[in-house]
Order: sequence, then C-alpha cells, then structure tokens
Amino acid sequence: MTILIWIRFLIGTVLLLCGIVVFGIELFGVFRFGYVLNRMHAAAMGDTLGIALSMGGLIILCGLNFIALKMILVVVFLWFASPVSSHVLARFEVATNEELAKECDIKALSEEEQEGIK
Repeated sequence: MTILIWIRFLIGTVLLLCGIVVFGIELFGVFRFGYVLNRMHAAAMGDTLGIALSMGGLIILCGLNFIALKMILVVVFLWFASPVSSHVLARFEVATNEELAKECDIKALSEEEQEGIK
C-alpha cells in the first residue's frame, strides 16, 4: 500500500511541476512577443494547458473526493471561459486597431459580420 502512495505522490508532483513549467513558458511568451494577438495566444494556450496540468496534479495528490470534483469543475469552467474571452479580446483588437483593420480588410466583410465586430 505504501508503494501506491509514493507512486501517486510522484505522478501528482510531476504533473504539478509540468504545470509550473508551462506557466513559466507562458510568462516568457507574453513578455517576449511584440504583437498583441501573439501575446494573447501565448497567454490563452498557457492558461488552458497549465491549469489542466496543475489541477490534474493536485487532484491526484488529494485523491478522489469532493475537493477533486471541485477542481475538475474549475478546469472545465476555465477550458470554456479562456478561449471565449480570448476570442472576444481578439475581435476587440481587430475592431479598434486601425492598422490591423486595413490588413484584415474589414470593408470586405458582410454587413452581419461588421455588426458582430462592433
């Protein structure tokens, strides 16, 4: 029984450390990239993967109980919320940045798509 506890501890610790490494890479990407949409992409990808790894490690460390269920629900919520918020921010950047709007040629979009951007 003791060996199973150690294996669970090692797997949980490795997942938690991998999540911390992903957050470090995300932080580097946010500060290193010069363009707003690239920085946002690094942040969004890092959030989803980093949260999943970190919470997965914590779930394994605490075992299967009500706290683990709460952590799973937090991961599911963040997996839905992070891409949606990133998409809204990207559309806002395209709509407000005049140089980017020229590159994307917003005038060529249909009227419905233009209303969605505004």
